[in-house]
Amino acid sequence: MEWKQERERVLNSAKRVVVKVGSAVLTTGLGVDISIVRSLTGQLAQLHDRGTDVVLVSSGAVAAGRNVLRSCCEIKGMPDKQAASAVGQSRLMHFYNEAFEEHGKLSAQILLTRDDLKSRHRFLNARNTFASLLQWRAIPIVNENDTVAVQELEFGDNDSLASLLINVVEADLYVNLTSASGVYADNPDKVADPRPLEVIEDVHALDLNAMCGGKTAVGSGGMYSKLLAARRAAQLGVPTLILSGREPDAIVRAFSGETLGTWVRPEAKAVSRRKFWMAYNADPAGVLVVDDGAVKALSKGGKSLLPAGIVRVEGNFQRGALVRVSTAEGMIIGVGLCNYTAADLRKVLGMKSAELKSVLGDNQYPEAIHRDNLLMDVVV
Repeated sequence: MEWKQERERVLNSAKRVVVKVGSAVLTTGLGVDISIVRSLTGQLAQLHDRGTDVVLVSSGAVAAGRNVLRSCCEIKGMPDKQAASAVGQSRLMHFYNEAFEEHGKLSAQILLTRDDLKSRHRFLNARNTFASLLQWRAIPIVNENDTVAVQELEFGDNDSLASLLINVVEADLYVNLTSASGVYADNPDKVADPRPLEVIEDVHALDLNAMCGGKTAVGSGGMYSKLLAARRAAQLGVPTLILSGREPDAIVRAFSGETLGTWVRPEAKAVSRRKFWMAYNADPAGVLVVDDGAVKALSKGGKSLLPAGIVRVEGNFQRGALVRVSTAEGMIIGVGLCNYTAADLRKVLGMKSAELKSVLGDNQYPEAIHRDNLLMDVVV
């Protein structure tokens, strides 16, 4: 299907949409821009009136808190940032609640840390909570729980969180609102007149380092993280629409057929939601470095990873841990659940399956990582 037809079909038929808005859109030097909040909620209310479920992922709590505390407190370090989030989050939700109520919409706050999605049990609990809210026709407003998150539990930015929520709520479209008008073919910080892109056919093929600048002044994302999020969405078979969050009625106009922003096409063959959860909701505990033969078998042949193809094991992990799979040059090509401890795997590096019993005894898996527990082309 041609991309314009695909875009029209998805925008006309989307049943559930995740919309992400960042600090660079929502805030100014004076704090949260109430006019942007009102514009955004009005547009989402119109989308909601069409019968579309809406999940809003919103940054802005820390920025809002900083503005309140500016005259009395110096914010430095993680504890201060978390405290500023506690001050700002309640104010941010107050703005949203009032704005949505003007349109007769019920909103709800959900704060998450990576730990909430890392545990399969808590992941399912989160999914059930969202299901109830959406059944009630509420609009969940989601943010990372900056108040309690510690470094190893942070999503890193709300682009990453939003991409993971696509899997949680089983959305069929991801809309990412940015301070730019869309994605440019060149880095706007280095090219005077960058060329805007109406469509990205293959987001995995992009050289993001060349295209994207650094992080924004008030947020933690930038276009780089937005395109990483689009890559994850594409793996799930979900398209992404990257729009300006400050252009008047951009969401309504896009859903009405106007060609705004950048359309990022999904992959033709989606990965399973189980594999997606496995790959992106936990931190890898180690790295398996493989030879060229294994790279070819995994990438081209759709095979499992055998001990015979592993040349080095990095890290110390237990059986069942999530590990990265890397080439000898350091390129990460996949992640998966390892059937061996790191110590046992080091004993059988390069060995054929028939030789494993002589070293480790009976009941050994022939695969270090079974194909069913392996996701290739992982987004890192």
